[in-house]
Amino acid sequence: MEKNSRIPFNKPFVVGKELFNIAQAVMNGSISGDGEYTHRCQEWLETHLRTPKALLTHSCTAALEMAAILAGVEHGDEVIMPSFTFVSTANAFALRGAKPVFVDIREDTLGIDERLVESAITPKTRAVVAVHYAGQPCAMTALTEICRRHNLTLIEDAAQAILSENEGSALGTIGDLGCLSFHETKNVISGEGGALLINNPNLIERAEIIWQKGTNRKSFLRGQVDKYTWVDIGSSFLPSELTAAFLYAQLEHARRINSHRRALYAKYVDLLTPLKQIGLLGLPFLSADGPANAHIFYVLCKDTLQRSALIAHLDHNNISAVFHYVPLHSSPGGLKFGRSQGDLSVTNDVSGRLLRLPMYSEMGAGDVRRVCSAIADFFKADLSTLSN
Repeated sequence: MEKNSRIPFNKPFVVGKELFNIAQAVMNGSISGDGEYTHRCQEWLETHLRTPKALLTHSCTAALEMAAILAGVEHGDEVIMPSFTFVSTANAFALRGAKPVFVDIREDTLGIDERLVESAITPKTRAVVAVHYAGQPCAMTALTEICRRHNLTLIEDAAQAILSENEGSALGTIGDLGCLSFHETKNVISGEGGALLINNPNLIERAEIIWQKGTNRKSFLRGQVDKYTWVDIGSSFLPSELTAAFLYAQLEHARRINSHRRALYAKYVDLLTPLKQIGLLGLPFLSADGPANAHIFYVLCKDTLQRSALIAHLDHNNISAVFHYVPLHSSPGGLKFGRSQGDLSVTNDVSGRLLRLPMYSEMGAGDVRRVCSAIADFFKADLSTLSN
């Protein structure tokens, strides 16, 4: 990349046979959903993630909405989740008439603090949602035990966690239900797109009905009934074959994509650690297993004012960086539809200081060096000197 060209925060990419697959889907004579490429993608997810059933959806939002229905969430129920997440995590349950109950996150993984979940449970609680921020796993063993003890459905919002693992199990496959995203900002993309992983076999049959607009069409196609009809609530949650065709080419290279991102992540850590060591900024938590799928690389500034100034400085240097997220518990929608459990001090602190740096498939080590040099310049630090 030329020195003065812009480094975007994110950039969609083609890695293999995406365009060929799209043409092939058209030539196959049908581009509506649940066709050959949909089946290929679902089989890939089932095989590589080791889940009993995967259903492609038109977004992770759709997968979360299906999860809410399958969890039996109804008006007046409560669902425990972190406030530090995207609006879809809460919206899926608010649409069912349930109240999102926001609890704080851990300082290390930025995932839901499992130590605070049990105190948020009431007789109205129906489910707990674990959001794997930046692809880093929540404390799934503890959350599983809590949900089992209280007979609650455990749902994983694994939108950012494709091919990340926790104790040998793929994220999204540990809870009763898991939700993935293939939005263009994710590691593996299809523009829009997502998937619902059904890990509780007792939910598979109903999931297929909900996925097919509330009909038993899947049973009909398998020859189990002589005609299909409306049998339950549902919607058109499946994507088109064009989306699935693009996605399948990405899935074929998913591990290579993640490997490249981990190399970029390691370069960021190497170059910015000197700034951390002298207290100028904070870096992400790193487990013994490394950065999972390296979906996000972020830094923690001193405060919101410093973060805004750093964003402006990077923009002046033709580098795009963004903050992430505005906490749901303090948003107009969160105040209207949800409630908070505790003061959520970690969420409030992190959300005001966290800055996401560029990370995308076509990014190279030279781009990372340019971003880090601009950050060092902001702090008036010489990285070459600090690293000696």
